[in-house]
Amino acid sequence: MRMSGGEVLVKSLVGEGVEVVFGIPGIQMYGIVAALRDQPGIEMVTTRHEQACTYMAYGYARASGKPGVALVVPGVGIYNAAAGLATAYARSCPVLLIAGQIPRGQMGKNLGGVHEIENQIDIVRPVTKWQQQALTPQAMPGAVSEAFRQMRTGRPRPVYIEVPPDAGVERGDVELMGPAPVSRTMPSSEQLEKAASAIVQSRLPLIVAGGGVALAGAEKALLELVEASNIPVVTSGGGKGAIPDSHPLCYGSCVSPGGERHEMNQLLDVMKSADVVIGIGTRFSLGNPAGEASTLVNINIDDFDLNRIQANTIALHGDAKATIDALVPLLVDAGCRNRPSPANAVAAARRLIAYYDIRDKEPQYPILEALQRGTPDDAFTVWDVTQFGFYSRTHWQVNHPNTYIDSGYSFNLGYAFPAALGAKLARPDRPVVCVVGDGSFMFNSSELSTAVKYGINVTTVVFRDDAYGNVARDLDDFFDGAYGTDLANPDFVKFAESFGAIGMRANDPLDLETLIPTALEQKAPVIIDVPIGHIPLTRPKQIEHVPKLPWTHPQD
Repeated sequence: MRMSGGEVLVKSLVGEGVEVVFGIPGIQMYGIVAALRDQPGIEMVTTRHEQACTYMAYGYARASGKPGVALVVPGVGIYNAAAGLATAYARSCPVLLIAGQIPRGQMGKNLGGVHEIENQIDIVRPVTKWQQQALTPQAMPGAVSEAFRQMRTGRPRPVYIEVPPDAGVERGDVELMGPAPVSRTMPSSEQLEKAASAIVQSRLPLIVAGGGVALAGAEKALLELVEASNIPVVTSGGGKGAIPDSHPLCYGSCVSPGGERHEMNQLLDVMKSADVVIGIGTRFSLGNPAGEASTLVNINIDDFDLNRIQANTIALHGDAKATIDALVPLLVDAGCRNRPSPANAVAAARRLIAYYDIRDKEPQYPILEALQRGTPDDAFTVWDVTQFGFYSRTHWQVNHPNTYIDSGYSFNLGYAFPAALGAKLARPDRPVVCVVGDGSFMFNSSELSTAVKYGINVTTVVFRDDAYGNVARDLDDFFDGAYGTDLANPDFVKFAESFGAIGMRANDPLDLETLIPTALEQKAPVIIDVPIGHIPLTRPKQIEHVPKLPWTHPQD
């Protein structure tokens, strides 16, 4: 079939199931943009900044479970878009960045072409899993197929294709390819049997579920494992929602094992007591929380993370869902289902975890609770790098998979608003609530234009303290005074209205309980301005005479 390179690229994307591309049309991209315009079943959402292209693709991928696609011009466009790639890389999220290039005949000659960057593919190497140039129309099908294979196999992470402008407009006879076949990696039967034996013989096993559970679509498999074995679960920050927080065998999230906060220490006590830790799709960045004396059954698709934790590891290199599906029958056959349920012990331990005691002592807690009461249980929530974002990693209750979205260890200030727009485009049937500070919101506040243009009705809560509040607080508390942290903000209600969005203002942060439901009923994007003063860093007193956590098996 005779087609332009742009047509080949776009038809290949459609063949992989892509319905939306987040991009900014530019001079090197005309062949691709024209093909997007003329191709049914796919559209380009035009953003106001390249950074938002990859952030929206990230939010779209997190909410949909499908790869997100971004399109930018070469050079400076890639530098701008790299922030979103870093976020996606940190959260192992499948995002494809398609970037332009200078004309083929000028590449490598340093002639000063528009947007020219020498060796520009090197810009993205640290934050992508795979990179390739597609220099001719004939190279497009293979490049797209391999990009999607890379995103759908092994550990999913961003990938990159760059296309010179002549390759986008040249016409030629090209054969399209179907979607690349995807297979699930499985551990050996010997390793599965060894793991099952260690689990069955354990006295105090514990599951630590990470982000790999959702990436593999293994939430139901995890529930089956938990209920077939009566083994309780702690989730990592990336694993929030892997199992409902309301489940009787879920302790909740432990984001910073070994941290100073009382509730983290309490949950760390639980984790230290385990004799077998079953890690599922988690990096264990600080090591096995139970220590090397325990056995680590490590289920991970990334072989880099399999054996680096400790010597006493049973490595199960495989997809989380396929591995759990193979492991459960072995445990059931060995009688693991007859293990007494520790649900009462879990419930008692949770009552001792400090946020049940601290919440009336720290100002963040009642506000976070008001936010939780006002937000539908099935809503997607997107959290920026704010004080409330930090607190949410441990204390926000998540009962639906994939609905809690953060930036992982990347901690990109300003990512959340465009990511929330991408999430809403992926799931228009579900409410989306974005939580940002005034500093982070203004990074990408121009995307209100995008939200209004495309009818992306996200509710955004802007906590306004007219400062980079986290930094100001730390400088005040630990470095004898803040410097350079004050901000001059617009009136956020009028700012929203100037774009054609809806602006609301909370008289009290606790009003969020009623304001959020009202905002979600609107047929437009909504910005809720929440004035909030300086929030001090309070260190809760340790509870005296804390009883021993009831982290003992009921049969003991």
